[in-house]
Amino acid sequence: MVRESAKQQKQRSYHFIRLLDKMIAWDLLKTITAVLTVIVIIIVSRKFIKILALAIAGTISGSTAMDILGLKTIVALVNFLPAAIFMGILMVLGRMYKEQEMSAIASAGGGVTMLYRSVFLLILPLSIATAGLSLYAAPWAEKQMLLLTSKDMETADLRGISAGRFTEYSHGDLIFYTEEIDSHLKMHNIFIQDRQHGEPNTINAEYGSLKELPTGKYVVLENGEGSRGSPGKSSFILETFQEYAVRIDKKTSPISYNPESISTQSLLQSQKITDKVELQKRLALPLGVFFLSFLAVPLAKLSPRGGVYGSLIFAFLIYFIYGNISQVNRSWMLHELIPTWVGYLWVYVFLWLLGIALLIRLYGWQWIFQNLKGGQKR
Repeated sequence: MVRESAKQQKQRSYHFIRLLDKMIAWDLLKTITAVLTVIVIIIVSRKFIKILALAIAGTISGSTAMDILGLKTIVALVNFLPAAIFMGILMVLGRMYKEQEMSAIASAGGGVTMLYRSVFLLILPLSIATAGLSLYAAPWAEKQMLLLTSKDMETADLRGISAGRFTEYSHGDLIFYTEEIDSHLKMHNIFIQDRQHGEPNTINAEYGSLKELPTGKYVVLENGEGSRGSPGKSSFILETFQEYAVRIDKKTSPISYNPESISTQSLLQSQKITDKVELQKRLALPLGVFFLSFLAVPLAKLSPRGGVYGSLIFAFLIYFIYGNISQVNRSWMLHELIPTWVGYLWVYVFLWLLGIALLIRLYGWQWIFQNLKGGQKR
């Protein structure tokens, strides 16, 4: 039997490890996708209940509600991607420790350095993708939701008009009825009771149509008669008209954009403290993906006998602390207790130091010194 040369053994080991890198990265991708899907469905479903309530109340249309659902899915996907990646790494590596796959990998020459290489083979592209989603996709989605909601609110009083049905507008101050709407959207035999100006104003007209005028949206009536005021009072008036307009929707004010909906380019040019904090928040998401992934690798080995989900309790605790520290840090920046240029840097220094502490606990100081000197890695 011919013994393999050292070079051949090294090449075979290298090929094995590279295949292992791809296998772990692919397993991570499937797990992260599944975890993120579950989280997004839960979060978006809760938010969709509120959207559905607006649609039922007539504030927004059904088609707009579905568009908003899609946009909220984008925003939720961006916000919860760091958490999904963190849990996905813990689940995959925890399973590998549980099923003794890590022991087999170690016997073939693989160690924690190989694990980091395998994990970051996927995490680095995901961090870049998260940066793009956070800086561009999420603000675009937030802006589109504001535009859609504002547009639907402008036309909220127009959607309920249908032939043969009494409809209330302006919180009951306007009662509208039309007997027929033809193919040209012209209304026939119209009845209106208008209390928008205090005294009741009852109007009957043969024809009517909706028109956009400088001061708002109006129903323009033709060939009708009306009465203004209460019968028996001196202010009571009977009148006929050839044309008469009733406003059913006021001219809306310009949309007020919140910081989440402002483009990243505008935030870079802004001097407002709220805009600077929002920019730091967007930059924090891809950094969160990177440093949480760095922490997850040693964290997965803390309780290998606890099952596939043995370390998830620690993960939830750490992520809860991380989320609360991030919120406190945001509040400090808004109140100018810390400079905005610092941002979330100290939060990620904390995660990095925690990851180093876990590595030292698992592998000892000697492993750290060997890696710093470029020596043999375990």
